[in-house]
Amino acid sequence: MNKNKDVILDVDEKPGFWLWLGLSMQHLFSMFGSTVIVPLLVGLSPSIALFTSGVGTLLHILITKKKIPAYMGSSFAFIVPMKYLMQTTGYPGIAQGVISVGLIYLIVALMICFFGSKWINKVLPEVVVGPIVIVIGLSLAGSAANDAMLKNGQYNLKFVFIAIVTLLLAIFFNIYIKGFLGFMPILLAIVCGYVISIFLGEVNLTTIANAPWFAMPKFEFPFISYNFHFEWGAILAIAPIAFVTITEHLGHIMVLNELTRRNYFQNPGLNRTLSGDGAASIFAGLVGGPAVTSYGENIGVMAITKIHSVYVLIGAATFAILFSFINKLNVIIMQMPLPVIGGISFLLFGTIASSGIKILVENKIDMNSNRNLMIVSSILVIGVGGFTLNIGTLPLNGLAVATIIGVLLNLILPNQNN
Repeated sequence: MNKNKDVILDVDEKPGFWLWLGLSMQHLFSMFGSTVIVPLLVGLSPSIALFTSGVGTLLHILITKKKIPAYMGSSFAFIVPMKYLMQTTGYPGIAQGVISVGLIYLIVALMICFFGSKWINKVLPEVVVGPIVIVIGLSLAGSAANDAMLKNGQYNLKFVFIAIVTLLLAIFFNIYIKGFLGFMPILLAIVCGYVISIFLGEVNLTTIANAPWFAMPKFEFPFISYNFHFEWGAILAIAPIAFVTITEHLGHIMVLNELTRRNYFQNPGLNRTLSGDGAASIFAGLVGGPAVTSYGENIGVMAITKIHSVYVLIGAATFAILFSFINKLNVIIMQMPLPVIGGISFLLFGTIASSGIKILVENKIDMNSNRNLMIVSSILVIGVGGFTLNIGTLPLNGLAVATIIGVLLNLILPNQNN
């Protein structure tokens, strides 16, 4: 394969050892904040999220024949149903949903082998994907606000102060900080918010001091850690969102195609890239982690540094696995004050919603079209309003129902501008 002359290190090139070490740590830091905040919001262990992100990345690189420099981190798209299921079924239900997501990826990959990939755009056009992404962000807004305001169920001005300062710092770091630290504005804001919380007495330092340095991540194995029985409601609550993250996957591959001057849809093939994502989520569900997806943060690092080496991503994944066994780090993260999470969530969830708006704008979706208006309106209100559909013992949350309704409306409504 011809070398891309516009980059410092191409996909198949290895850096020297010390440079390799630094570049891999940089990628680890760039994804660290987002990857650990997902389990914090859901109620899972950050250490298992780090572990599954590392192993998932290695699986993806293996399945794609070391041809795609992509990092797999915790997916924000599944936070809403995972939070709901954690309060009802516990992790066993989440596990089945996460595994079902991976299986859907594998099924779609198999269908692409037989039928090609053009049908995906027909089932999930931008008029459906855009509002669903908006719903993913906005449906979490209430949770972020509660974390930022409420201490033990009571309104707390100290919490509000910490949350607002954390938010403002994240915005400041994102806009004004450049260089190495500019790759991790979220992580910087979290650290600053954490330190402020320590000074305000909102962190239990004794728990951190007494925690052992090393421990196994909190694995959750079916048939070993818990008794397995099918949770069909959990599967139906999470599985439909896989079709949304598949479109996110396609978008990331398109960006990587442009960035690396390659065509990954052809080599190694979209069937392999989807299989890599699917295998990563199946593994996560089998050991106790959240669903994973390719990370735009790491793509951004590659775009800025012009270093596309897949070996750098292998190094980052290895560090993530090693860090997952540092128990004191896990305890520090678990002591994260709620207002810090709330302040960061304002920005993160708002960014997710804004990216949905961006999809609609960039693809020039005509909202004067009755057809488009009906699809977008239905998805938004069903998804954000918290609508649920209970079919016997199979509850579907608003996001899952909105996704299904959006896909069906798109397929049923005539394609005309009336």
